[in-house]
Amino acid sequence: MREPISTYYGLLRRIHELRQPSLYVEIGVHEGHSLAFVQPGTRIVGVDPEPKVAEPPPNSTIVAQTSDDFFVDPVALGGAAIDLAFADGLHWWEQTLRDVANLERHSSPDGVILIHDCNPIDEVTAARERTTAVWSGDVWKTVVALRRFRPDLRVVVADVEPTGLAIVTGLDPTNTLVLDRYDEIVAEIDQLGWADIAGADRSEFLGLVPGDWADLRPLVT
Repeated sequence: MREPISTYYGLLRRIHELRQPSLYVEIGVHEGHSLAFVQPGTRIVGVDPEPKVAEPPPNSTIVAQTSDDFFVDPVALGGAAIDLAFADGLHWWEQTLRDVANLERHSSPDGVILIHDCNPIDEVTAARERTTAVWSGDVWKTVVALRRFRPDLRVVVADVEPTGLAIVTGLDPTNTLVLDRYDEIVAEIDQLGWADIAGADRSEFLGLVPGDWADLRPLVT
């Protein structure tokens, strides 16, 4: 039975309801709207250099730091492994790649990392500088980098509005390849531009999957 999911918020809510993680980490909480989907019993750690969360949810810790600074000594995690993470910080791909690598280091092997903004609408909204209301930046390159340099991971992008949601599973907290080869990866992937994603088979390039819970549920179970 088909169960279409139209937006990334809808998918995020479904994943929280299904997994009910013990520890959820969100990079880039901003005003905290997506924290509303967290289930009772889940401990929340939100990281943002300038958080604007008016009323933090129960059982939450909002850390006012950049993600790079946070991961130097992530005491808010309390030594626990991350069950579910959502990367929605600075919309530059190389920063998102570091965030994913650092999240993986502190995740459970059966954890899930979600990345927002991985299926851009057009060249303008995919620019590195924001000029539009909807702005994905070049985060899509993070998916390309992971699929190219970390084939051991399972990386797909759910085709949900407005700009997709990547799902990363098969995590290996001991794998440091991305951080070890970070400069090399950035130099190679930085060469990609909008023409590459516009002219390629985007489904193959990004690993696009339909925004349907029947297809997505097995990926996050």
